[in-house]
Amino acid sequence: MDKSHRNPPPSSSPWPSRKPAAGGRQQRDANPPHRPPPAENAAVRSSSAKHELRIHGLNAVHAVFAKRPDAIRKVWLLESRIAALKPLLAWCVKNRVGYRVVEEDDLDKLAASAHHEGVVADVLKVEPLPLAQWLAKLPEGAQCAIWLDGVGNPHNFGAILRSAAHFGVGAILLPENSTLQLSGAATRVAEGGAEAVTLVRLPDAHDALRQLRDAGFALAATVVRDGDDLFARKLPQKLVYVMGAEGEGMGLDFAAQCDVRLSIPGSGAVESLNVAAATAVFLAEWRRAASPLP
Repeated sequence: MDKSHRNPPPSSSPWPSRKPAAGGRQQRDANPPHRPPPAENAAVRSSSAKHELRIHGLNAVHAVFAKRPDAIRKVWLLESRIAALKPLLAWCVKNRVGYRVVEEDDLDKLAASAHHEGVVADVLKVEPLPLAQWLAKLPEGAQCAIWLDGVGNPHNFGAILRSAAHFGVGAILLPENSTLQLSGAATRVAEGGAEAVTLVRLPDAHDALRQLRDAGFALAATVVRDGDDLFARKLPQKLVYVMGAEGEGMGLDFAAQCDVRLSIPGSGAVESLNVAAATAVFLAEWRRAASPLP
């Protein structure tokens, strides 16, 4: 890490102290709150981007700090967020992780969004697990996973992660050629859910279906119409919901390879639910029917 970006050695306060330097001269704070962040070296940022993810949102940052604080590489925040992030800032000082108090415009640029909620952080990425590795570690009992077949919108992805975390889903399954990945927008919308749900990278569809069935999972194609009524069908304890792409839904050929086709009954006033909203309904019904919360 560039030494110019680091805070001074740890003290009893989460804030850098100013002590007289040798000869009685006053040292300057290496990270004055009013100073905007320096321009990032493009080559350094490009290299870091391979292994790091820039996230924003208060709950997203809190979740990383709670689960894997050692993944935090740098933090930027508004002065108004100091109180809410005091434990994180104290940890940064103790572990010599750089943080900087900046202005709203600086955070807008760093997050590439105005919806940063006053904090931005660079954190280490968590790579998706191979399917076989995830299956080998599954505990006994009810399990649910979500296979995202073509979902590409980061806000939908974030909302799905939030619902998955809420209902205790085991994993989000990503097809081998899917470009879907965590982003700042997805982690903010997930409100901390991205840290609670495992991402799994699938092999080719044929092999993935075989491995999942061998592990006892049934696969449910979620379709807009002509599927079994979700609320009337008995759901298995080990289930994979296959959620189709925004707009066109999932392919008919793939739906035919699943064990059951499920639809959410409605009034007919609109054609269907948004994929993220539909996912929440499917997960709630699985949790209610197959594995009630205590």
